[in-house]
Amino acid sequence: MQLAQNGFPATMPNPSVGAVIVVNNKIIGEGFTSPYGGPHAEVNAINNVRDEKLLRKATLYVSLEPCSHYGKTPPCSDLIIAKNIPKIVIGTVDPFAKVAGRGIEKLLKAGRQVIVGVLEEECQKINKRFFTFHKKKRPFIILKWAQTLDSFIAPSPEKRDKKEPVWITNGYSRQIGHKLRTQEQAILVGTNTVLQDNPSLTARDWYGNNPLRIVMDRKGKILAEATVFNGDTKTLVFTEKQQKNSENLEFIEVDFTKNLPIQICNILFEKEIQSLIIEGGATTLQSFIDAQLWDKAWVFTGNNQFYKGIKSPVFQGILTEKRTILEDVLRIYSPPSLPKGEEHQVHS
Repeated sequence: MQLAQNGFPATMPNPSVGAVIVVNNKIIGEGFTSPYGGPHAEVNAINNVRDEKLLRKATLYVSLEPCSHYGKTPPCSDLIIAKNIPKIVIGTVDPFAKVAGRGIEKLLKAGRQVIVGVLEEECQKINKRFFTFHKKKRPFIILKWAQTLDSFIAPSPEKRDKKEPVWITNGYSRQIGHKLRTQEQAILVGTNTVLQDNPSLTARDWYGNNPLRIVMDRKGKILAEATVFNGDTKTLVFTEKQQKNSENLEFIEVDFTKNLPIQICNILFEKEIQSLIIEGGATTLQSFIDAQLWDKAWVFTGNNQFYKGIKSPVFQGILTEKRTILEDVLRIYSPPSLPKGEEHQVHS
C-alpha cells in the first residue's frame, strides 16, 4: 500500500497499485504503477527481480487485482502466469468492468494459489477516486473553500471594488490549495465566482498538472476576456447559450431547471473524469451538498473576520483530519511578524 501511493496522481485515470515479490520472507522485487500508459506495478516488480528463477517459488503481494485485458499494456495476469509465480495475495478486486474478477479467474485456472481480500478496505481507500468512479458512475467529489473565523467565505459585494479574490488565508494555505489541484483531474466554479474573482483555477504555486477547468455560465454572462477563457489550459463551460468551441475551450448545453449536479456528474463520467474539486461559490457548493453528491470537504479557516457577507456552506460530515498549517515551521523559523498558522479541516 505504501508503494501504491508513490504512483499517485500520475497514474490517473488508472489506479495506482503496489506490488511486492517475496521468497522465504525476503523481498526480491517491488514496484508501483508507472505514469499513465506505462507498465503496471506487477510488471515493474517482476522486472526488479535480479534472479528470475526465484519467481517459481515466490509469493506476489499486490494491492489490486492484476488486470486481465489488453489496454495500453498487456494483461498482468498473463505475465504472472508466464513467469510461473505460484502464489498471489491480492488486496482487493478491481471494480473496472473489463477486469472485475477476470484476472483472479485466469490465475486460478492456471493452477495458482490466490488469496483475495487482505486489508481490502485500506486498499480501496488508496484508489478511492478509481473505486468511486467505477462503482458510483461519477467522479470523486471534493468540496473546497476558505472561511473566516465567523464563517464567511466572501465579504459583502459593496465592499469589493476589484474583480479579484479577497484572500482569507495566507500564502502557505494557498500553496497547499494549489498542490491539491495538481492531485485532481478537474475543478469547478459557478458564474458569480468568475465574475467577482476572475480566477485562473490553475496550480501556479505548485509543480504539477493543471486540472480541467469547469465553469457554469447559464446565460453567457462571462466575458471572453475572463482568465478562465485564456486558453492556457483546457476549460469546459456548462451553459444554456451554446457558443462556438475553440482550442482548449468547450461549451456543453445543459438544462439548468433540472438537477444540475447530477447532469454534471453524468457528463464528467462520460468524459472519464475521475475526480472533481468544487471551489465555489456558496450556491454551487450548497447545490452539491443538498444533492448529497460529495465525498470529502477541505475547509481552510483564516484568522480574520468579515462580520457580514456570504456565509459558508452548511453541511454535515465526519471530521477526519484537523491541523494547523505550518504551526511548527512558523514557531521555529519565522519572526513574530509573519501570519499565524491557519486551520485546515477535512471532512468526509
